[in-house]
Amino acid sequence: MSDISVISVNISEKKGTIKTPRESITLTKNGIENDAHAGDWHRQISLLGDESIKKFEPIIGRKLEYGEFAENITTKGIVLNKTKPGDIFTIGDTILEVTQIGKKCHGDDCQIFREVGKCVMPKEGIFCKVIEGGEIKPGDSITYLKKE
Repeated sequence: MSDISVISVNISEKKGTIKTPRESITLTKNGIENDAHAGDWHRQISLLGDESIKKFEPIIGRKLEYGEFAENITTKGIVLNKTKPGDIFTIGDTILEVTQIGKKCHGDDCQIFREVGKCVMPKEGIFCKVIEGGEIKPGDSITYLKKE
């Protein structure tokens, strides 16, 4: 498998809004500090592959910015929706466990859907919970471990 890495880290303070890239993010047991989706639940962190974003650009006819689909971590080098709940990602000192593949689209109730017109997240995005906290930044390498 090719090298897997982080290419963008993104947060938003309100749910259902586009996330904006940051230089780094800090993960705690409740998710990402200052992110709207942090909390004691199974969808603390969302991941979406650059490959999915690039594949979607011709469909909507423009270049997309990282975070536009409200993903916290944009990756490259792995087909995220082929992972399974229970699989593990390690990024530096952090450990994330895959909890959900895809999600229900909120349609007109979602800023992303209203602005972009379609969304790739429901089919190709994944969600994780934090097992071990730490800092993540673009360029960090990701190790993927399949659940036995």
